[in-house]
Amino acid sequence: MNNRYSRQELFPPIGKAGQEKISASHVLIIGAGALGSANAEALVRAGVGRLTIVDRDYVEWSNLQRQQLYTEDDAKKRLPKVIAAKRRLTAINSLTAIDAVIADASVLELEEWAENVDLIIDATDNFETRMMINDVSQKHGVPWIYGACVGSYGISYTIIPEKTPCLSCLLDTVPLGGLTCDTAGIISPAVNMVVSYQISEALKILVGDLDSLRNKLVSFDLWKNQHSAINVEKLRKEACPSCGESRSYPYLSFENQTKTAVLCGRDSVQIRPSLPIIRDLEAVEKVLVNQGGTIQRNPYLLSFSLAPHRLVIFKDGRVLVHGTKDISKAKALYHRYLG
Repeated sequence: MNNRYSRQELFPPIGKAGQEKISASHVLIIGAGALGSANAEALVRAGVGRLTIVDRDYVEWSNLQRQQLYTEDDAKKRLPKVIAAKRRLTAINSLTAIDAVIADASVLELEEWAENVDLIIDATDNFETRMMINDVSQKHGVPWIYGACVGSYGISYTIIPEKTPCLSCLLDTVPLGGLTCDTAGIISPAVNMVVSYQISEALKILVGDLDSLRNKLVSFDLWKNQHSAINVEKLRKEACPSCGESRSYPYLSFENQTKTAVLCGRDSVQIRPSLPIIRDLEAVEKVLVNQGGTIQRNPYLLSFSLAPHRLVIFKDGRVLVHGTKDISKAKALYHRYLG
């Protein structure tokens, strides 16, 4: 296998010295869905030394259209994504150490993982986790690469602590949205485009070529043939609570995390957003109307039933997930349908 990475080493910005750095690096990927599985495969093929993949979900049939590491057998067995991913990745490159973690990334775990990695790649399905990654990145000085896609749209941005604006600085620029792959669909080319941006930046970071980083927030819509690259250098805020002079890392505090509670005596979980919101129930209904479930709405709440679960969504942002006492399952349903 002496010439395994020869074509990559022939690329001058990497070379043999860069390949040695890649082989000595440890990357953390949060999420093993479309973005996570594609990022993982690219890094393993590139020869990353150690890869930690974190995901709470299992393989479903609807994943196979775009999540490239998984097979029909994985879906039949409902294998946890990280387990199925590890099997395939190990078959691709046995030299890479793969840590497969079946978990819902929380503050405690993120802080522990961040102490031992060179880079974090975002492949999550919700903005709350991204903001926790952002604060952990700033607190521990670990670079991270933001990425998201839905429909034919995608977006990516690379964050280097002490050098670039962080995601919190860009909250007025980055579209938060409420659409997900389950409510708006997705095409695989959008996934592959985001991954191309993320992996290109990842390799630059791992070989230490920070001068070649893009330093722009890129977004695109492949179906509409649109592409933009925004220079965000001037958006860094001195008063930013995550990366400013008096940083407090607000998204690592309990007060700013989504609250969950199993309701006593009921097969239900209540989920309360981290920040107060007023939810537009009519807009929510328009998003959910094509999901095949039953919707009922009054001026105070919206009920969305899709057996064996029912989500009751209140105007104040609270959601009751009926049909489970499993908090991880309830949060997965919450993020699947409400973003």
